[in-house]
Amino acid sequence: MPTVTHQHVSRIESALRAGLAAKSALAASWVRSATVHHLDPAARRSDHRLTESELAQARDRLGALHPTAAPHLDRLFQVVGGLGACIVLADTEGVVIDRRGNAGEDAEFRAAGLWTGTSWSESRAGTNGIGTCLAEGRPVTIHRDQHFMARHIGLSCSSAPVHGAEGDLLAVIDVSTARADLPEALTTLIAATVTDAARKVETDLFSQSFPRARMVLVPGTERGLGALVAVDRNDLVIGATRAARAQLGLAGDLIAQPRPLADVLGVDAPESLEGAERAVMARALARTGGNVSAAARALGLSRATLHRKLDRR
Repeated sequence: MPTVTHQHVSRIESALRAGLAAKSALAASWVRSATVHHLDPAARRSDHRLTESELAQARDRLGALHPTAAPHLDRLFQVVGGLGACIVLADTEGVVIDRRGNAGEDAEFRAAGLWTGTSWSESRAGTNGIGTCLAEGRPVTIHRDQHFMARHIGLSCSSAPVHGAEGDLLAVIDVSTARADLPEALTTLIAATVTDAARKVETDLFSQSFPRARMVLVPGTERGLGALVAVDRNDLVIGATRAARAQLGLAGDLIAQPRPLADVLGVDAPESLEGAERAVMARALARTGGNVSAAARALGLSRATLHRKLDRR
């Protein structure tokens, strides 16, 4: 066993014996890799790779996510590609569905298994950016010897989950590099950039799911981009992104059980027919720049009727 591999295996075995899983998310992943998936950190077995037909089926199962994510992967690669990195989109099985990379570095990444059709689930590859992100449902960075398998310790991987319109986990975006000279600050920046790209994909998917709804950004959120609710013409919330659901405490099928926007946001709103009528008239006047005749036409009222209603305000 090569010295580097031996040192890595010894380090993992020591961590497992020390029972650090309860204290460290990384150690917990190592425990899953060793005791749940029965992987050997020194193993050098070949990667499992889908056939072209199987890969096409996996892409089809992603539906709108793949074409929606593509331009975001392109922009992400423009930002980090010069750092010797490749960009990967993987499905919930950890299978690489799409990737971006520099032609001069493709052979190295292909040898490492960062190639379309290859599975990076924890059950197959142990602790790694893609698989551990899927297992824990959160952004993760697995840096070099934090990987479980010794053959992956030359990689540094930052991954972020992509969730659907109802908060379900759909995919993972990963940036991986084989460069050993990247400073920690730059690795942290890459991780933030990956998470930002994933949130943008989520936002696009959410908007596509509610094409006729009004998108409302949740005020005061500290969860960043993506905390949106979809509101119908009756001011009822019919959808919410995962970040918005977490921020506002929303759950369940909002289309089947919509919630008033005012209630969701905790703001005052007209609770009587008279109050609702005043709000409708105020919106009509605002849209027409205060032109009473135009507002009356828009509301299907005579000018005199609208004036009378306005006089009662």
